[in-house]
Amino acid sequence: MLPPHPKQTLSMTTRDGVRLDADVYYPDRAGEFPVLLMRQPYGRSIASTVVYAHPTWYAAQGYIVVIQDVRGRGTSRGKFDLFAHEIEDGVDTVNWVADLPQSNGRVGMYGFSYQGMTQLYAAIGHASALKTICPSMVAYDLYHDWAYEGGAFCYQLNLGWAIQLAAETLRRGGSESAFETLYAASRNLPLQNPVLARSSLLREYAPDSHYHNWLDHPEPDDYWRKLSPSTYLQTVDLPMLHIGGWYDPYLRGTLKLYEAMTDRSQFPQHLIIGPWAHLPWGRKLGAVDYGMEANSPIDRLQLRWFDHFLKEMDTGLLDEPPVCLFEMGSNHWRKFSQFPQGNPKSYYLLTTGLSSISDTEGKLTPAPRLPTPDSRLLTPDSRLPTPHSTLPDSFVHDPWRPVPALGGHATLPAGSFDRTHLDCRTDVVTYTSEPLAQDLHLAGAIDVELHCTADTPSFDLCAILSEVKPDGRVYNITQGYQWIGHRRQSSQQLAELIEGQLDEPDASSAKIPLAVPPNPQLPIPPTAPLPTPHSPTPIALSLQPTCVCIPQGSALRLSISAACFPAYAINSGTSDLPGGCRLVDARVITVTIESEGDRLSRILLPIVE
Repeated sequence: MLPPHPKQTLSMTTRDGVRLDADVYYPDRAGEFPVLLMRQPYGRSIASTVVYAHPTWYAAQGYIVVIQDVRGRGTSRGKFDLFAHEIEDGVDTVNWVADLPQSNGRVGMYGFSYQGMTQLYAAIGHASALKTICPSMVAYDLYHDWAYEGGAFCYQLNLGWAIQLAAETLRRGGSESAFETLYAASRNLPLQNPVLARSSLLREYAPDSHYHNWLDHPEPDDYWRKLSPSTYLQTVDLPMLHIGGWYDPYLRGTLKLYEAMTDRSQFPQHLIIGPWAHLPWGRKLGAVDYGMEANSPIDRLQLRWFDHFLKEMDTGLLDEPPVCLFEMGSNHWRKFSQFPQGNPKSYYLLTTGLSSISDTEGKLTPAPRLPTPDSRLLTPDSRLPTPHSTLPDSFVHDPWRPVPALGGHATLPAGSFDRTHLDCRTDVVTYTSEPLAQDLHLAGAIDVELHCTADTPSFDLCAILSEVKPDGRVYNITQGYQWIGHRRQSSQQLAELIEGQLDEPDASSAKIPLAVPPNPQLPIPPTAPLPTPHSPTPIALSLQPTCVCIPQGSALRLSISAACFPAYAINSGTSDLPGGCRLVDARVITVTIESEGDRLSRILLPIVE
């Protein structure tokens, strides 16, 4: 293995005449080599080294490595328009790198996040030189897997990313003062208004930002279908190495892509998921150290993958099970023949009606039985028994003091933290199992079914599964979020409403009404069925899939609230959209959860051997 040549900066021209620039790293030896391509919007010198080895490492392994600025980013010409040109530009780039000097005409792509998306778009164009890709942390469907989760707008991550992209546009344009303003905002996101997700900062400095369009399309309509890879990938078939993290916000996209390709592909599809957030990929995340095995194996794994499909070397990779998952808790890698479905086992919610007052009042039990007069819970001093009742649990969400986000996959910083102090809040209801008699292994999807009502036209539910350690500390494992109700405004109405609207305008000076009654002539697209006060409808929440070992002596806990701010914009309770309501109109919401008779609320856990 020899050090590569110093990088070269080369340019190509797209089919519509736009110059795109790239850094090219050559091995320091004679001969022809496959090409590894990464296309990204953050400045090609970075080359995604926040999670991958430097391109010189790959070049030293016998690859020509090309890191390209996408259109309108770095020094590439043209206007940046989120994902709009990546199919055509991707195909043109693949064809260009395949014809570089010393290229053998075989191309693979790698990269995460936006760089993962550019792989999918290039593959959609069916460039014959593209032989394999390694998409990491991507959205298969942009609406469900990136911008919204359970119908709720992913506020913090979307706003932070939009400000980052807008700042780079201003830097390229030489607007130093505006760039510094957005740079400062990225370090302290303007999230003061919990219900109105619009940004006056972006409207002033980046009026053409995708962020406004994402807010204006709160339903999975044609806007999302035209942009989403899922719309076009049905005719694509390539060997793919899929890479994800248990605390990555786009894990559901990674898994959907993997499952879709596995169902129809004639080529190998491999999946690896580590105990990582979007970044970094290392042994420690949040407040947990997952040990030496959690350090990223991705560079060496990708090298084996590319050696097999681009150099036709037998690396033994295809002799191994295709699914490799890091099991948190035991802190080692486990291999499966397919992504595990587990053996879903129901744990039912049992309560005295005081689960919002004390974390000892609600129970998770595998037995679907009703409490009897003899069923008892012990108070903390273990002397005064409290009989179970069949009363429901009610808790109050106050927009003045919403339940804050802590770790998980949808906020920063991500990962697992001690949330004991949050479970003590009275706007969080908790249900805890008995200490486990033996280790419990979970792998796969986790679903929660709640029979609940609220006293407002819409509300949110956040469900978090945690491990309660023997000393009482509580560490989150996975979570899910769901917006419930009916949208009050259609996308077209909203687009008309927000013209000129700022974050929290004064009602007397607003050019347009801040909220409008529903137009009976326009359809109201539902997001999730709204329970009626006297007939609770079961609400389904999908939690982020996971793979974890809960050790003997620990317990499981399900925590439920009506907010997780600022990960998601707060539901105002009015059915207004996150881009079209005011904080002053936000309602206090009472949520009631039932679990008795034929209304047993439960969590389904994917238990594996």
